[in-house]
Amino acid sequence: MLKDQDRIFTNLYGMYDRSLAGAMSRGHWDGTKDIIGKGKDWIINEMKQSGLRGRGGAGFPTGLKWSFMPKESDGRPHYLVINADESEPATCKDREIMRHDPHTLIEGALIASFAMGAHAAYIYIRGEYIREREALQAAIDECYDNGLLGKNAAKSGWDFDLYLHHGAGAYICGEETALIESLEGKKGMPRMKPPFPAGAGLYGCPTTVNNVESIAVAPTILRRGASWFASFGRPNNAGTKLMALTGHVNTPCVFEESMSMTVREIIETHGGGIRGGWDNLKAIIPGGASCPILPKEKLEDAIFDFDWMRENQSSFGTGCMIVMDKSTDVVKAVWRLSKFFKHESCGQCTPCREGTGWMMRVMDRLMRGEAEVEEIDMLFSVTKQVEGHTICALGDAAAWPIQGLIRHYRHELEERIRVNKNGRVSVVAAE
Repeated sequence: MLKDQDRIFTNLYGMYDRSLAGAMSRGHWDGTKDIIGKGKDWIINEMKQSGLRGRGGAGFPTGLKWSFMPKESDGRPHYLVINADESEPATCKDREIMRHDPHTLIEGALIASFAMGAHAAYIYIRGEYIREREALQAAIDECYDNGLLGKNAAKSGWDFDLYLHHGAGAYICGEETALIESLEGKKGMPRMKPPFPAGAGLYGCPTTVNNVESIAVAPTILRRGASWFASFGRPNNAGTKLMALTGHVNTPCVFEESMSMTVREIIETHGGGIRGGWDNLKAIIPGGASCPILPKEKLEDAIFDFDWMRENQSSFGTGCMIVMDKSTDVVKAVWRLSKFFKHESCGQCTPCREGTGWMMRVMDRLMRGEAEVEEIDMLFSVTKQVEGHTICALGDAAAWPIQGLIRHYRHELEERIRVNKNGRVSVVAAE
């Protein structure tokens, strides 16, 4: 288990003062000017050495992403955009940062923006996060009042402005280019890549889009050193991470933990165990609704990190686990997810616009047992036609839960069809 002195988020549960004075008393905003004084190259190199991978779900190396920004300006301004949209079902980790520990994010925004040559950053916050926006805006105002933002921010010699932009509650705006479109006042629809945001992003200028947690952990990594952060977790899966447990655990929660612990250890240490004991576990969805489901048989020695999940045909995602016990109807659960993705598709790409609706309707019939057995393979082949054939990853996100269901719970789908057919036969016979 992670020791208290190694926690980056010191007020995750809101038990202490979230104001600037409170944050400073817990070690935040300590030596920010000195960190910036070490220069852009040192900051980016240290972030690379730390092994931090993006905390929004894709897991792309953060330092590497920062290094893609042009070293010199060609006259266009540079921007940092912080993705606080957090619309992934079951994911609620960034919310705790913004409402209880907002100064970690604001300090991180200043340091990251300096490293990428940006004099302005935008935080795009989810439409439903009303109180979180208020807490974050109050913290930003406090920083302006105390000279930590604005001209000569934190006496570093770097001018920096931070803006908070409220979204309107669209899942698609969590995709980085759709988020940029929305920020520009247009419909939230993903852009074709290339050009990538680092070349032409917000207002056609070099832009980096990062998740809230990826930015919020940067100041502590730079203060304590890349080797400290890299000492947690397995190689290529380094660091501490905000994780969450939801569903059939005794104590659902958000917590900070070292990467690469076992799934069982996490559930029993932080979740108080499965409701009804470990043997009552049926399945998990590892990191938000878009990750393929994993059955209990796969979880006995499962490691909770990026690489293990990928090697076992799932995804670590946001690290927010949905736990399902044996009372769960997994077919209905995946149908409900397919309904969500159908609703949230922006409709720009034909495979996603048509495929999400088609998959949801077949899932609906499978759930009621009214489909034919042959349709299971047909559904799987359609998920493969959607996956990888769309501008953004929403098509993949809609396909993966269904693929996981067919891969591991095909017997349940076939059983439903058989029982329903037998039921229909007996009804006809009775007439």
